[in-house]
Amino acid sequence: MFPKTKPHRVRGSASRALALLLLAGLALSGCGREPKPTPDADERLILQPATVGDLPGWASDDPRSALAAFRRSCAPLLRGDQTRAVGPDGRFGTRADWAPACRAASAIDAGSADAVRRFFADNFTVWRASDDKPDDDVFTGYFEPELAGSRVKSPAYPVTLYKRPPDLIDVDLGAFREALKGERIAGRVKDGKLVPYDDRAAIDSGALAAKADPLLYLADPIDAFFLHIQGSGLVVLPDGTRTRVGYDGANGHVYYAVGRWLIAEGEVPKEKMSLQAIRDWMTANPGRRQELINRNPSYVFFRQLTGDGPVGAQGVTLTAGRSLAVDRRHLPLGAPMWIDVAYPTDSGSELRRLMITQDTGGAIRGPVRADVFWGSGKPAETLAGPMAAKGRYWLLLPKGLDPRKDG
Repeated sequence: MFPKTKPHRVRGSASRALALLLLAGLALSGCGREPKPTPDADERLILQPATVGDLPGWASDDPRSALAAFRRSCAPLLRGDQTRAVGPDGRFGTRADWAPACRAASAIDAGSADAVRRFFADNFTVWRASDDKPDDDVFTGYFEPELAGSRVKSPAYPVTLYKRPPDLIDVDLGAFREALKGERIAGRVKDGKLVPYDDRAAIDSGALAAKADPLLYLADPIDAFFLHIQGSGLVVLPDGTRTRVGYDGANGHVYYAVGRWLIAEGEVPKEKMSLQAIRDWMTANPGRRQELINRNPSYVFFRQLTGDGPVGAQGVTLTAGRSLAVDRRHLPLGAPMWIDVAYPTDSGSELRRLMITQDTGGAIRGPVRADVFWGSGKPAETLAGPMAAKGRYWLLLPKGLDPRKDG
């Protein structure tokens, strides 16, 4: 799905970086919105057999909304070539392996929490996930912001939200070299060569004024910045109507979490860093706001969306509190996952529930790293903004699959 405001970890060997430069024939600033390099050796997802009885809080969760989310994920799983692998490196089976569970999901009594719980227990096996670097096992949150906008530029709505520029080119490097499968870059053609696209500072200074069409105009530059980070939002127009906008490409520069800069500069203590802390700093320091914004050279382009939303990386509508963004280098999209996270819910208890992996994000890097989608608007922002909690998870896979690899 979207790049996030949370810690962004980009790892890669010098030889891989050199291979990218040699293949592209230029020194691009970074990857596209979803850079997916092959995981390093120290990024190993370890899966060990477990049971439903190992899942803390299993009997207390009402999984009916998780079933609805899983049914949405089944639509792309049941389409197209059934021999196609689900997820990375073949360890999670094929679409055909997932088809029986998806068909069974459509026949379940969705009104009974007990029946839904039995469905997941009967059709899936449980796998405890871990990695070699438990110190960075963290769960964060994201949301769909709601912000004021207009179809007409005016002093009240000065911030341009751009459509995808016609000269922006996305390149799937895996189409050229098998060793680069999953690698993506973006740029534009100049004098017959692919060159980096304008970065955020250049675009905010007017570099696209004659190259890209406006989609909408927003009232608040801070809201606009967070819309770029979240990747999707509800824009409230002057007449009160709402229109949803969503990601339609990025300039190809590496996403940088501006909170890291605020911490390094001593502007915000690490233990107090959150989305709200960043917003408060920008509000209190209008003269330095653009300096902070420009620290993140990645720039997102948008399109208007119709129907339900927002839509995640799997191409399905996300479900508040049940959709999860993960690193698709390690995990399949559409899979049920039980999470146990040291983050209080509305009732004050730990966050223990069944989720579905339906999204990705530029900041979501690592085998045990995930982002909880909390929904839209201010209530969701309140839940998502401060979330950065330690946790663990168990992956649920169709019965008969054994995903163990290298241990």
